[in-house]
Amino acid sequence: MTPERFARGMTFDDYVKFTGSPENLGREGFDVRRFSLVRPRVDWSGFLRERYANARLTDDQKAAITWLAAQPGGPAKVLVLSEDWSSDCRRDVPYLARLAEAGGLELRIFVRDGDTMLRKGLPAPSAGGNADLVLEYANEKNGERWATVPVAVFFTRDFVELYRYIEYPAIYHKDRVLGLLRAARAGETEEQTKARSGRDITALLESPFFDVWARAGIAEILSALHERLVAAPPRG
Repeated sequence: MTPERFARGMTFDDYVKFTGSPENLGREGFDVRRFSLVRPRVDWSGFLRERYANARLTDDQKAAITWLAAQPGGPAKVLVLSEDWSSDCRRDVPYLARLAEAGGLELRIFVRDGDTMLRKGLPAPSAGGNADLVLEYANEKNGERWATVPVAVFFTRDFVELYRYIEYPAIYHKDRVLGLLRAARAGETEEQTKARSGRDITALLESPFFDVWARAGIAEILSALHERLVAAPPRG
C-alpha cells in the first residue's frame, strides 16, 4: 500500500453519497432476503446514514482505540473494502467509521466489484478498478483464496500492516445461522421456504443481534491490535 493508492479511496461520507448515486445503483448487486442478484441495486444510503448516526462505541472501546493510536507504531490508517449490498458491510462499516473517528485514524473505503458482482473466486489482475486491492486483501482459509467484504486493514502511519478484519467476527457463526434459516421445514414447498426464509433473515438483520455482532467485531479488532503491538510491535 502506498499513500497515493490509499488517498484514492472514499471517506465514509463520500461512500454513503456514492451508494445513493446513479453510478452505484446501476451496478449489479445482491439481495440477501431473496438470495438473488438484482439490478438496479437497493438504495442503502439512507440506512447507512441512520446506522452511523445511531452507532455507539462503549467508553472502554473509545479508550482502547485512543490508547492504541497513541502507541509507537500504533494504528493510524484503515483501508476498507465494501459493497452496500452486503449485510455484513451495512452492519460493520458504520461502526468502523466510528472507530476510526474515535482514534483519529484516517479511513478510506474502496468498492470491491465492478459493474457486475463478483460471484466467486478472485478478479483477474487485469480487471481494473480495485482488483489490485481485492487480490492483495483476499480472504484465505484452508489453502483457498477468494474475494469478500467487508475487509478492514489497519496500518501504521507508514503503512506497515497491523491487522486484517474480514467479513464477520468469530463469535458470529454466519454460515450456520443463515443455513438454518434457509433450510426447508416440514411441509413447506420450495416457494414457501424461500418466502419464509427471506422474512426470517430480514427479521434477523433488524434484530438487536446486528449490533451485538458489530460491537463484537470492534472488540475483536481492538484485541488483535493490542496483541500485535504487545507481542510483535512494528519496527521503523
